[in-house]
Amino acid sequence: MARKSHGKPAPDPDWTTGADHQDRRADRRRRGCLPWLVLLGAFALLALTGAVYEARTSRLQAWAFTRMARGFHFELRPGPSDSILFPDAGPYDVRLGYTRIPAMSSRLDTLGFELTAQARLSPQLFDAIRMGAYPIYHLKTAAGLEVIDRSGHEVLDERFPAHAYTRFDSIPELLWRTLLFVESRGFLDPDHVRRNPAVEWDRLVRSVGELGLKAVGVDRNVPGGSTLATQIEKFQHSPDGLTRTPEDKLRQMFTASLRAYAKGPNTLDERREIVRNYLNSVPLAAQTGHGEVIGTADGLWAWYGVGLNDVNRILRSEPRDSAGREAKGSTYRMVLSLLLAHRRPSYYLVRPEGRADLGDLTDAYLGLLVGDRVIPRWLADEARRARTSVKPLSHEPARPTPSFIDRKAQNLVRSQLLSLTGVGSLYDLDRLDLVAYSELDMQWHQATTRVLRALSEPAFLAANGMAEPRLLAKGDPRKVLYSVTIMERTPQGNAIRVQTDNYDGPLSLSAASRLELGSTAKLRTLVTYLEVIEELHQALAPLSPDSLRAMAGARPDNLTRWAIDYLIENPDATGEAMLDAAMDRRYSASPRERFFTGGGVQTFANFDRKYDRQTIEVREAFQQSVNLPFVRIMRDLVAYEIGRAGIGRAIDAGSDSLRQEYLTRFAEREGGQFVREFYRKYESLAGPDVFGMLVRDRHLGNTRLAWAFRTVAPDADETLFAAFIRENAPDDRLSDAALAALYRRTDPSAQTLADLGFLARIHPLELWVASYMLHHPEAKLQEVLDESHEKRVQVYRWLFRTRRRNAQDQRIRTILEIEAFQEILGRWRRVGYPFRNIVPSIGTAIGSSGDRPDALADLAGIIMNGGLRYPTATVEEVRFAQGTPFETRFRKKHPKPARVLSEAVAGVVHTAMLDVVENGTGRRAKGSFVAPDGAALVMGGKTGTGDNRFNVYGPRGGLIESRVTNRTSTFVFFAGDRYFGVVVAYVPGRDAGDYSFTSALPTQVLRVLGPRLEGMRGG
Repeated sequence: MARKSHGKPAPDPDWTTGADHQDRRADRRRRGCLPWLVLLGAFALLALTGAVYEARTSRLQAWAFTRMARGFHFELRPGPSDSILFPDAGPYDVRLGYTRIPAMSSRLDTLGFELTAQARLSPQLFDAIRMGAYPIYHLKTAAGLEVIDRSGHEVLDERFPAHAYTRFDSIPELLWRTLLFVESRGFLDPDHVRRNPAVEWDRLVRSVGELGLKAVGVDRNVPGGSTLATQIEKFQHSPDGLTRTPEDKLRQMFTASLRAYAKGPNTLDERREIVRNYLNSVPLAAQTGHGEVIGTADGLWAWYGVGLNDVNRILRSEPRDSAGREAKGSTYRMVLSLLLAHRRPSYYLVRPEGRADLGDLTDAYLGLLVGDRVIPRWLADEARRARTSVKPLSHEPARPTPSFIDRKAQNLVRSQLLSLTGVGSLYDLDRLDLVAYSELDMQWHQATTRVLRALSEPAFLAANGMAEPRLLAKGDPRKVLYSVTIMERTPQGNAIRVQTDNYDGPLSLSAASRLELGSTAKLRTLVTYLEVIEELHQALAPLSPDSLRAMAGARPDNLTRWAIDYLIENPDATGEAMLDAAMDRRYSASPRERFFTGGGVQTFANFDRKYDRQTIEVREAFQQSVNLPFVRIMRDLVAYEIGRAGIGRAIDAGSDSLRQEYLTRFAEREGGQFVREFYRKYESLAGPDVFGMLVRDRHLGNTRLAWAFRTVAPDADETLFAAFIRENAPDDRLSDAALAALYRRTDPSAQTLADLGFLARIHPLELWVASYMLHHPEAKLQEVLDESHEKRVQVYRWLFRTRRRNAQDQRIRTILEIEAFQEILGRWRRVGYPFRNIVPSIGTAIGSSGDRPDALADLAGIIMNGGLRYPTATVEEVRFAQGTPFETRFRKKHPKPARVLSEAVAGVVHTAMLDVVENGTGRRAKGSFVAPDGAALVMGGKTGTGDNRFNVYGPRGGLIESRVTNRTSTFVFFAGDRYFGVVVAYVPGRDAGDYSFTSALPTQVLRVLGPRLEGMRGG
């Protein structure tokens, strides 16, 4: 019987409430997800197991990185590369110059070199670098500047670091095991041949975790995750050798991994190389006298003064006595301290408190090393007792230092490479990964150096006929300095084969000195004289005889008058004939005339007095090096330049207005030219450099120096004035009272600018420009020209007042002579004169302006080459980063010579120089050079002797004192049609008074040297 319901139906056994239904559905879902959770857990466990396995075996990494690096290569091909990338940072890349190659390439291109070959990267390597990897290639353990001569002989070979391990087997086991204990235990485990040396997973995971906590605000000290491999990448290629961002770290790890697997999946050999590279490249601060210290071996030398061979021997030894154990303990302490110091090298090695901390840290590690059985306890005890300490910064490790004489060739090439590369110092240059091929001939250079050294030996002098009058019969031969330069004309220009001297200092007597080389100045004077004659022929030959006679009536200068007379008598004469006739002109050789020149009256003497009463031809005066004819030739050249400017006639004009007109025109035209020249001279100079340029290469007495200084800096106090005078005055014995009186006496406020120029014997416009640039160092040329307008006119106009006409004319002549010598200087500079000023005295014809030996040799080359000037070089080819992905090679282009003299003028001078050797003062040099076939090369040259003295005269003109300042003798020459050069003998200072040698000395030196220069070709 059915039960009755009380208003509600009975519950269905298969029906539940909503809540129960939801619970049942959730239960079914849990039962359905369980397999997936199990599967996911299995996958996670599998992934974790795989990660652990991968971390232990690196199989996947080995496969992936080996596959990626398989296509990494590069090759050198001709011409510029379209697939090359240069690094932009990293201490290794900066030191070796890889970051500078683009800038150096641009510079070389402008200096006459062409890019001949460059590296091409494979697409895979190119893409990897673009993705962020550092270039993958075999890094150089040591590199530096290498210089090769024309025959393949070594000139220079710098290697940095100087001390390094060349292979893993050369490292003592005790050293590399200690390193691995400190840095990466198990790094060389042979059971894990595929191990990725760029990652140590436990250290990496710990570092990442700590870094994450720090990112969310937890103050944590993040440990380093670097391995030996990533540390190498860091301190070689990361900016400043630091890891600044996570991206830097990833880049290091990525590159180190690629580098490790570049040769295949087995990395054991590569890990050994990493240990070696680490020891060779770890940075260890910088040491005074050594520079940047790179690598453990270099560190032992620089910081402890011990050699690598000794360290290796001691570390490998098994000492049998207390002395041996003590030595090993001391050496081991040094090694361990350096392995620890790399963490903060500038602190641990440089600062006193850092050295103390380094000692404590070393002691602590000695205990750990004993506990881990890396070293025996006795070694730790000996190391603790060892009294070793880092050397003070004044320490310079003892090592042989070659003399400057032995490094003349190297320094010559380095000097040019500084210019070619634009590198700021020799220190940086020597560390570039650069091979330079030089034009030098080291066999010739060494033979020359041996002769120069032997010239101080009495036996050698006697055997070679040099202990004779006019040679070295008087004076100490050890005090004579010699300089030799020999060049050869080649398709690449003038090649320096030899440039050396016996001065044991960094200065090159040939390339970095200004010496009074005596009568060799007659060579420049003769060239200028013949140029003027040629100009006169070109200007006057087209004129009719009547026109020439009309010009003769206008009282021209002597040279113009002679040219007019010659062309009237020889209307069809060629330029060559007129030049030859000019060599036949006669000049008086009398020394009795007093010459107004250089702002005063001077007299001159002949070396050989037999010519004092003669009037001789120019060619004979050149052949026998007679002074007075050339003094008078120079006077004629000055008169020619004054007449050419036109203002000379203003001196004799009867009308003041005409004088004013000439002056104004002259000031506007010529003054502007001089302001431009002086602006270029002082541009970019400031403060003391302005004064240095003002007096450089000038021989000014105390008073003239004072006027110059006070004109340029009228507001300067007595302290600056006194310092300037004492630094530059020929008389350094001035008292403070004398300097104070000189300061008061040279007050410029009461003088005009032209007066000041006269008093200082410096062009007044140069004084004004120097002063303006001192006070306005940023001024541009147009500003200076605008500001100088009034001064340019004023400098000359005041002289033309009628009062005291004779005195005014004298001053006009002084200034006109200065102007004329500026024109002569321009002519000399065009044929290689190296200086920017010249002594405005006709004594310049016989050497008073000085010269530089290599520039004089350059002039001989111009004459030998028929008036063509070839550029001079010591470097033919440069190769940057040889054997790397950055390799770039440059070679000097074949230059186009510049014509600086006409062929006719050069030919006449060439003949005159041949005559000097054949019949004149250079006879001793005849036959000095012999070609391989035994034939003597035909030689020409010019001799010169400088007996340079400082003379003091009394008020009546009497000589009070004659003090010797130096003595020089010179022979500039050419041999055949390819070789040319110069030899100089020089005694500086008062010792020069003990000698009587003449130009016979350098000609004899050349005669002794010539047979020793093997391989000279005929020409």
